[in-house]
Amino acid sequence: MTEEKTYTLSQAQNVFAVEFHSKTWDLLDQPQRSAQDNERMVDYAHASLAHWRTAGGVIHHQRGEWLLAHVYAVLGEGAFALHHALRCLALLEESRDKMADFDFAFAYEAAARAYAISGEKANAQKYIEMAQKAGEAIKDEEDRRIFFNEFNGGEWRGLK
Repeated sequence: MTEEKTYTLSQAQNVFAVEFHSKTWDLLDQPQRSAQDNERMVDYAHASLAHWRTAGGVIHHQRGEWLLAHVYAVLGEGAFALHHALRCLALLEESRDKMADFDFAFAYEAAARAYAISGEKANAQKYIEMAQKAGEAIKDEEDRRIFFNEFNGGEWRGLK
């Protein structure tokens, strides 16, 4: 007999936010995705953000915007990537004192990549430099490694 679980609405929102975040990364990590996989990946990233906006705080909201910027950049959707990257940056600026050091690096990386995908080379280069500097300032070695693995991979449209 399975044990019945009961959750508050906030707890359920948190469970769904984490689950959809994980499903997004499962698809991002696939070497090849179908068009249907890409659609689901976008859906999962949006669902994760929607649940984080209810269950989490500004940090979760900011990181959810980063994930959407990343997903759209991977898909080559510059306008959508830029929209979410700029939201990610705005949330970072509004709540600097609540953010971890890696949040700065990832926010700048999102902007850099979104501008690169959108063909805005000058803005992309500005944020590449900011991301590099912020990445080097990440104190935790594992967090720094994770950041630079992401930063040094993916599509940069010839800028990196």
